[in-house]
Amino acid sequence: MSDEINYQNNPLHGLSLKNLLIEIVDHYSFEILFAYLNINCFNNNPSIESAVKFLKKTDWAREKVEAFYLYKFKSLPRASDEQFELPPRDRIVPPNQIPGPPAELSLEDADRLREKRARKAARHDQEKSQRTASAKRTSNVSKPIVSSDTDPDPWAKWRK
Repeated sequence: MSDEINYQNNPLHGLSLKNLLIEIVDHYSFEILFAYLNINCFNNNPSIESAVKFLKKTDWAREKVEAFYLYKFKSLPRASDEQFELPPRDRIVPPNQIPGPPAELSLEDADRLREKRARKAARHDQEKSQRTASAKRTSNVSKPIVSSDTDPDPWAKWRK
């Protein structure tokens, strides 16, 4: 029963996807949404109807927009780790957390954020390739082939 009351505190509770989009597009713009979320429905022929249609079909994109709504538009503090694992509509917002004013966002900030994410992704890819290369080196240590007269397969030394 207490969970039901806590769900009531979630700003997404009872809010349709269309109304959510109208609110954030009116405050920001499709251009800002595309810059921050990198979802093409905000860039290619953007409209509320087409965005709603796409977001209803695509769970990852809808969750990304809902998280943007909660943490940028409503300025709620970041959820706990166990709550962050849940979809935004299923998160329990503590009663002491009250939505604040929307965050001030700009295209310049979005560019800086995109560059930061690209550097982090490149660093991650580089570390991953280094780990993979070192794992291959340790697993490809050649083992000496011992040939004996009792070996049942004389061609075994030529196989890898």
